[in-house]
Amino acid sequence: MTEDSIDEVPKWIVSVDRRLILVEYLKTNKIAKASDIAQKTNRSVQNISRALKEFESRGLLECLTPEKSTWKRYVLTDSGRQVLKKMDGKYF
Repeated sequence: MTEDSIDEVPKWIVSVDRRLILVEYLKTNKIAKASDIAQKTNRSVQNISRALKEFESRGLLECLTPEKSTWKRYVLTDSGRQVLKKMDGKYF
């Protein structure tokens, strides 16, 4: 991910609530699981799963359990950590 695209990602994140919820969760949790986030935020598992897939498709998250169809676990990639760092203090 280039520096320019890293600068654009925060705008993409803040444009949708589910993405902001995911970023807030990732600030304090190393592993993300849709059911855990949904339970803590009163969102549907489907809503959070969509955010996780969006982040994964942009290279911000990596799925640790791709062989599973449910109960997948995700961690931030290096690019994801860079974006989170860039957002800290500016957006939350």
